[in-house]
Amino acid sequence: MSEPRRLEVLRAIVEDYVHSREPVGSKALVERHSLGVSAATVRNDMAALEDEGLIVAPHTSSGRIPTEQGYRRFVDRIEDVRPLSPAERRAIQALVAGADDIDEVLDRTVRLLAQLTHQVAVLQVPGYSDATVRHIELVGLGHGRVLVVLIGSSGKVEQRVVGVAPDPTEEDLAVVKGVIMTQASGLSLDGLGVLPAAVEPLLPEPLRPAGAVIATTLAALGDSTVVDRILMAGTANLARATGDFPLTITPVLEVLEEQVVLLRLFSEMELDARGIAVRIGRENRYGGLEETSVIATGYGPGESAKMGVLGPTRMDYGSSMAAVRAVARYLSRILAG
Repeated sequence: MSEPRRLEVLRAIVEDYVHSREPVGSKALVERHSLGVSAATVRNDMAALEDEGLIVAPHTSSGRIPTEQGYRRFVDRIEDVRPLSPAERRAIQALVAGADDIDEVLDRTVRLLAQLTHQVAVLQVPGYSDATVRHIELVGLGHGRVLVVLIGSSGKVEQRVVGVAPDPTEEDLAVVKGVIMTQASGLSLDGLGVLPAAVEPLLPEPLRPAGAVIATTLAALGDSTVVDRILMAGTANLARATGDFPLTITPVLEVLEEQVVLLRLFSEMELDARGIAVRIGRENRYGGLEETSVIATGYGPGESAKMGVLGPTRMDYGSSMAAVRAVARYLSRILAG
């Protein structure tokens, strides 16, 4: 019995089932695919695949559907991740190119990946532990409110509105900003915790309360930039795939809310020679993800951060792998530029 032909039958079963969500029979395979053999031969190949645990009959006298092992064999045999179409590449360029800052680039990227794959897109945003202070801006909004803006050397922008008393004038804010910038020069973003104590003695007495609030806020903003976080888009795509989850999608949604779980999952996924990592079904050890597949790749300097998609095991693996890799490469070029 021909091993290459059996794997070609497996490929056809996976593709048909992903497309239709219906069990696949030998007659349909012969009609839809150029296998070059009779339906009887295909039935024999399907029996062999079933014996190997690669396909299974969901109920008696039905067609066959892939098992997790079947999907794994199929994914491992995708040698070349196909390039995106010209239309898909133009969509990436059009959506991402007009972004004004890093945060907008990342937000647009994760939304684009969800649109291209019709899955949940997940993107790890690394903390900028080595970033330093580039600029600080204080904008008076009136009624005792001040917009505090922190810009790091990485281009990362953090901002927060705080309340201070009494309501500062533009001149007051310029004095506070001058003192803070002098003390913050050369500091890393996670080193701004020294600002409150350093700034207060250098300010005129009437400005010390406002200066303390602003310096404390900047320290908190700096700390928030050095913690890895997750951006996500397309969770509504899960709702459209409820038929792929035996009971409910609730456990999956609960995991998606736990950023620490997703960050740990990404950290454990090792990229293969294709630059892709794929976990299928129970290969995901975290509760709630046993019915899902996760495709990930690296992006950015040294591809140290990861991005990818999560969806049901009945996934278009070839297209999803292509989209994940292409979007990651385009994002890396933008960040490097």
